[in-house]
Amino acid sequence: MGPAIHARRLRKTFRTGAVAVNGFDLQVLPGEVYGLIGRNGAGKTTALKLLMGLLRPDAGEVRVLGRSLWDAPRGHRQRVAYVSQGQQVPDWMSLTDLGRYTGHFYETWDSALLKEHALRWELPMDVPIARLSGGNQRLAALALAMASRPEVLLLDEPAAGLDPIARRELNSCLIDVLLRGDGCTILLSTHLLGDLERLATQVGIMDHGRIVAEGAVEDWQRTMRRVQVVFAEDAAPRDFTIPGALKSQTLGPVVTALARIADDAQLAGVRALPGVRVNVFPLTLEELFVDWFREPSAGPP
Repeated sequence: MGPAIHARRLRKTFRTGAVAVNGFDLQVLPGEVYGLIGRNGAGKTTALKLLMGLLRPDAGEVRVLGRSLWDAPRGHRQRVAYVSQGQQVPDWMSLTDLGRYTGHFYETWDSALLKEHALRWELPMDVPIARLSGGNQRLAALALAMASRPEVLLLDEPAAGLDPIARRELNSCLIDVLLRGDGCTILLSTHLLGDLERLATQVGIMDHGRIVAEGAVEDWQRTMRRVQVVFAEDAAPRDFTIPGALKSQTLGPVVTALARIADDAQLAGVRALPGVRVNVFPLTLEELFVDWFREPSAGPP
């Protein structure tokens, strides 16, 4: 079985000349939860729109469930659900109206599942969407997407505007989707990295339109470290590098790096240097994100 989502060398430039996506490569296997993280403007939303076939790439190839959604027939497109960051639904309609209308487009539509999510999130079924809070409007869009029982679910900042309780319910719901047993694949872009640590199996860091690093969440948590090496002299040796360093900074006698340390023995050679002090700090996914994008002038990684 091939990947559920596959993108290779995607590029998208807008009429303003802004290059939103440039050399974007991605592979998500069936049943995975892939978290896409990056700073604002990194190209995450554009990448998701390219995957959904809402934008046409200038170059590269993209396939979701085996083919491009740009020209896919209805039967293929209905296997994929998408909730955009600023998604709006017809706000004069209620969830009951929207469910009845949307259900015509999906052979797998599950009205009972829509009602289950509405009950779980305390969403009124017969109140116009316009009368709901912004957070509940967001939950309504998510409930509609999940009621189609998609094979692939693309979510752009799904928890934006949700309070902590609603976020927890959303995460629980996504876990239920994964436990359903029919192989749903989820790709989500989010800044809530604590939630991502609990949900995702894979994480990719996006910067300047492409994924610059990726790996299993467990692997990131187990191996990513902030390593600080302090030399006794006034300055660190010019050619010194910390093993496994992905990015580093030197300030006088102190070298600090964001490093992948698979085994503490990896630093044995550094610890053996005369007069050297080595400090190793574990990182949460959020700390990793901050260190990765920290500007040099803002201090060591």
